[in-house]
Amino acid sequence: MPEPTVGDATAAFVVAADYFPSYSVVGLLAVVGVLFVAVAFGAGRLLRPVVPTPEKLLTYECGVDPVGEGWAHTQVRYYVYAFLYVIFAVDSIFLFPWATVFAAPGYGAATLVEMFIFLGFLAVGLLYAYKKGVLAWT
Repeated sequence: MPEPTVGDATAAFVVAADYFPSYSVVGLLAVVGVLFVAVAFGAGRLLRPVVPTPEKLLTYECGVDPVGEGWAHTQVRYYVYAFLYVIFAVDSIFLFPWATVFAAPGYGAATLVEMFIFLGFLAVGLLYAYKKGVLAWT
């Protein structure tokens, strides 16, 4: 194994010397950003009026006085609507790149099969939602 020479070490040092200043700019920018946020929060804490009253310490619920405990039941249908939205959002996100690849030569059959498999999974999810009665508006 050849021994490293002084010229090799100098070349490596020159490369490292060119490499680290670019990261020092990023580090300096990160420090300035953190200091900016810290100064903004500190100034807000020093300048704001602090007059605690029992009304100000209550939990705010859209202008209505809080009643009962902090725990509340959430209806599952909102979760299901969000889940259906995610299904169709993912479908639309997948369709646009698929359309561009489908147009490329040599990828037609494979991407067509993949899309039908994907649409099959979506159809099963939609059928499940239909069977559970989620899609019926009340």
